[in-house]
Amino acid sequence: MYHQSTKTLSTQTSSPLLTVSVAPARVIRGSDILTQASDAISQLGSRPLIIGGERTLAVTQESLQELLKQQRLHVAQACYSPDCSEASLKTLHKAAKEHKADVIIGVGGGKALDTAKLVAYKLELPVVTIPTSASTCAAWTALSNVYSDEGAFLYDVGLAKCPDLLILDYELVKTAPQRTLVAGIGDAIAKWYEASVSSGHSEQTLIIAAVQQARVLRDILFQKSSIALKEPGSEAWQQVVDATVLLAGVIGGLGGAQCRTVAAHAVHNGLTHICESGSIHGEKVAYGILVQLRLEEIIQGNQLAAAARQQLLKFYAEIGLPQKLSDLGLGNITLNELQKAAEIALETHSDIHRLPFKVALEQLMAAMVSTTAPVEGRTHTGLTSTMNKDE
Repeated sequence: MYHQSTKTLSTQTSSPLLTVSVAPARVIRGSDILTQASDAISQLGSRPLIIGGERTLAVTQESLQELLKQQRLHVAQACYSPDCSEASLKTLHKAAKEHKADVIIGVGGGKALDTAKLVAYKLELPVVTIPTSASTCAAWTALSNVYSDEGAFLYDVGLAKCPDLLILDYELVKTAPQRTLVAGIGDAIAKWYEASVSSGHSEQTLIIAAVQQARVLRDILFQKSSIALKEPGSEAWQQVVDATVLLAGVIGGLGGAQCRTVAAHAVHNGLTHICESGSIHGEKVAYGILVQLRLEEIIQGNQLAAAARQQLLKFYAEIGLPQKLSDLGLGNITLNELQKAAEIALETHSDIHRLPFKVALEQLMAAMVSTTAPVEGRTHTGLTSTMNKDE
């Protein structure tokens, strides 16, 4: 069974032991490197099961599979569908057993890679991650998120280790829609805003290092993102891809769960229960950063948070990240839907409780509908007034 209680599987679970999974055992990156990487895959097993989405598997059938067959490997493939859900995981677990797989290869975006990592973890097999976009750091991390078949976040699973091999082929990533890189920028830049709030005062050496890396990551994205999006394949583009896929993963690896997610990801999790389609992970997280900063304004009267939110709004406008609910396709959200998303974000084991202050339901709902409010409006804490300002 894949399902256990959220408390057991969440990274919130406390432990007296300090267990750190910092990085994949091996990272190979470059342009058109799949041909070179196939040898590295063959060192991990002879019967790989490739897991991905339908379109990704179709694209890689002639490239990756042919390369692996040239290595005399016995290759099979299986599609995760409709999500990294318990039903998909059970089906893929069975497929891996039937193929007698001795290595799992995940190819695709975050959910495909999360699925592959979790199947490998349950079967105690090595896993290879091959991202086809720069939308998340899932290729790096020792973590998988599990969703319902409808795409609603359910729980996360901390894995024993990071992947055995990560293959980052820039030419492969370049074929992805630009929107995925924009979303990856939103997901990655959240690391600074979340880690600095939850762990900025820590005196633990690795956590201090993680927070500082998050600052570096933020600065790279501020400086390079606009150029990268205009010049796919350029040096700036590669630097941004490295930042979203690799460096973002380092921060969670060094700092652990407390550096990984706070309110921005909690808001994302709540939104997955009311967003039927449209927005993708990093877009929801990017919006969630604005909500987190808005909470700091509303509850603490934090002027630095207000300034940071205004800076992000300009950055978002420049590269195309969502600034408010309507940008996520939720312009007609009802009060009940808003409340449902907020209640899920505030559940007992939610990462939002890593904030250094308590958040009431009305405060979160107010923040969610006032992400673009002018700074001078920070004292308007009532839900009605903030809804009028934003939407």
